[in-house]
Amino acid sequence: MAGIGFELRKLMRRDTLTGVARAYVYAGLISSGPMILSCFGILIIGVLSLTVVIPTFLITQFQVSVTYMIACSLILTGPLQLAFTRFVSDRLFEERDDLVISNYRAVQLVCTIAAGAIAAVAMAFGFRGEPLGYRILMIAGLVIVSNIWIAVIFLSSVKQYRQILISFALGYGAVVGLTLALNRYGITGLLGGFVAGHAILLALLSGIVHRNFHSPRFLSFEVFDRRMMYPSLAWVGLMFNFGVWVDKFVFWYEPITGARVIGWFHASLIYDIPVFLAYVFVMPAMAAFLVRIEADFVEYYDAFYDAVRTGATLQRIHAMRDMMVGSVRAGLYEIIKVQVVVVLLIVALGATLLGALRISSLYLPLLLVDVIAASLQVLFLGLLNVLFYLDARRDVLRLTGLFVVLNAGFTLLSIEIGPQAYGYGFAAALLVVTLAAVRRLDTKFASLEYETYMLQ
Repeated sequence: MAGIGFELRKLMRRDTLTGVARAYVYAGLISSGPMILSCFGILIIGVLSLTVVIPTFLITQFQVSVTYMIACSLILTGPLQLAFTRFVSDRLFEERDDLVISNYRAVQLVCTIAAGAIAAVAMAFGFRGEPLGYRILMIAGLVIVSNIWIAVIFLSSVKQYRQILISFALGYGAVVGLTLALNRYGITGLLGGFVAGHAILLALLSGIVHRNFHSPRFLSFEVFDRRMMYPSLAWVGLMFNFGVWVDKFVFWYEPITGARVIGWFHASLIYDIPVFLAYVFVMPAMAAFLVRIEADFVEYYDAFYDAVRTGATLQRIHAMRDMMVGSVRAGLYEIIKVQVVVVLLIVALGATLLGALRISSLYLPLLLVDVIAASLQVLFLGLLNVLFYLDARRDVLRLTGLFVVLNAGFTLLSIEIGPQAYGYGFAAALLVVTLAAVRRLDTKFASLEYETYMLQ
């Protein structure tokens, strides 16, 4: 993400309030723009369709369907995202640009086949009672959304961040517009507009990819070659995405907290709304994390390894290591400070906000817990990012695997305890893995010089 760091440092160096504000806004949009646009898009569609779609439970069925579509696409493409990012970075470093676009097409082909097959089986066996149009659109939707994540991760690898933001803004504008235009046709119309809008988004992203990269070979499968692929990265991608969603699946399919909505899809009325809002409220923390990590840490990280490569004095190397550690600590403290302010604002204004969204104020305690949990997720993600910079892939794999186990176990325990404990399982799992990641990072920094010189 060095391209982001360059842009952020340029804005921060202006040393004006406007420059700093622009840096934080840019960082917030880059780090959470697609997620925020997705959340608001689905929310706007639901709210504006209330007066048109009769009965209203069709809106719930639509929102649950697209939530599963997004969740399953993220989990399905998780093993490809980090592994493909590393493959692209390595090939660009080797100046073998001809392998980039051809392998991108191969990854999309594999993704299309896998997503299409899984969705077809699910629709054939779990949704026999639903309209044919719904089933076809769900299959097409999973394929399209899965390919969107591949395109986004590819464009992020080659630093096309602004193009991603512009494409998502235009794409989700089309999603909302088409869905509202077709909502009078019930769930098939809602889903048809959603899928068509995402098809436009995928076309925009694909246009950027093919405009910037060319190759005489149409398809190449080197990305799946054991010598060029990092299995640990594939497992990390799977574990992290599954870990983020596993508590939701537990609440959805536990008889006490979940209920069937359509076909095999279940939802949890008591849990889903606060979690949805919580992820919207962590955008400030994501911005703070990206500014501090990309604008400060990366600069000292580069300086440290430049000092090592050029034979600088031990005092200089130690100084750069200390600056790296200080920048990480400052970034983590800033995330905490920002989210403390957000939590206080929710305590003060949460009931009013929920009332404006026509949501019961009874959700406020769970919303507070989920905001804290989502904030811990940002901290955890930041720590994993730093560990990736230090090439601690096995540590990251252990931490993400622990996250899956703890999130599932603690969430089940919270359901057993009762409604007063809902949300605490997710928060407790993230607290444990975040503390474990901090401890591991401290150990890594303490032995950084030794590992740099002695383990190469």
